[in-house]
Amino acid sequence: MRTTTLHTQRLRLEPFDECHLDGLHEMHRLPEVMRYVGGQTETREQTGSVIARVKRCWAAWGTSWWAFIETKSERVAGAGCIQYLRRDASPPEDLESLKNNPLEIGWRLHPDCWGQGLATEAARCMAAFAFDRFPIEELLAVRHPENTASGRVMDRLGMRLRGLEPWYGTTVATHVITRGEWQHNLSGANKT
Repeated sequence: MRTTTLHTQRLRLEPFDECHLDGLHEMHRLPEVMRYVGGQTETREQTGSVIARVKRCWAAWGTSWWAFIETKSERVAGAGCIQYLRRDASPPEDLESLKNNPLEIGWRLHPDCWGQGLATEAARCMAAFAFDRFPIEELLAVRHPENTASGRVMDRLGMRLRGLEPWYGTTVATHVITRGEWQHNLSGANKT
């Protein structure tokens, strides 16, 4: 299985594995975390099933979901992904079929970690991975239209609101950044 661990100043991004079950379930069982992610909390078994599916995605695509491990405490602070978008609510059995869809970046944090800049820190690292690893011309992000906190992270990444679009069986606000915009933002950051 082709997996990649990433590092930021405060986080280690580890591909989902069974060792993350407790920390991920602790987060996914909270209504405030899942409010804009389908609206349903997860049982421990459902979180285990998600980990198994994510491992299949890593094997098929060389990308999927990471657990955000706070390096100071070694706890799961959140999760994020670079994965292929899908139109339907449920994932297909044939993961290869999604490779024609755009790549998306996404994240969620445990409420204890909200407001500390961790989502932006992790998202910058994941976006760099996406543009470095894949021959894509653009990277998308989707959010529930009322999820303004995620919208602010998308803004900090330099993403633009493209509009409301049908993804994951619902209508979501879709943001985009092109490879050129990402490289321009990087060169600007390197000059400061």
